[in-house]
Amino acid sequence: QVQLVESGGGLVQPGGSLRLSCVTSGSILRLSTMGWYRQAPLKQRELVAAITNGCTTNYADSVKGRLTTSRDTAKNTVFLQMNTLKPEGTAVYYCNAKPTWSSYWGKGTQVTVSS
Repeated sequence: QVQLVESGGGLVQPGGSLRLSCVTSGSILRLSTMGWYRQAPLKQRELVAAITNGCTTNYADSVKGRLTTSRDTAKNTVFLQMNTLKPEGTAVYYCNAKPTWSSYWGKGTQVTVSS
């Protein structure tokens, strides 16, 4: 059974920073493109960042320059560093793993950007 466990969410003021983590098994991490998605209330889930197993990254236009994703294979962890957060960044953030045969999701972590 594949598990992805997110952590690091919370309440932060506009302009602040958070770092999200997603821990999974080493085999899944090595074989997958790992993505970070977010879903705000009454909105569809959207991709904000992704990193391939070759460490190629891509980002949604709305977060370029402010969010950075990385992976640490020694820790079986993918990170999402979020800087200069905006209120519209308030959402549940989900970690996703896409190996060639399937797609797996974590349960999400809430990020609230508010003063």
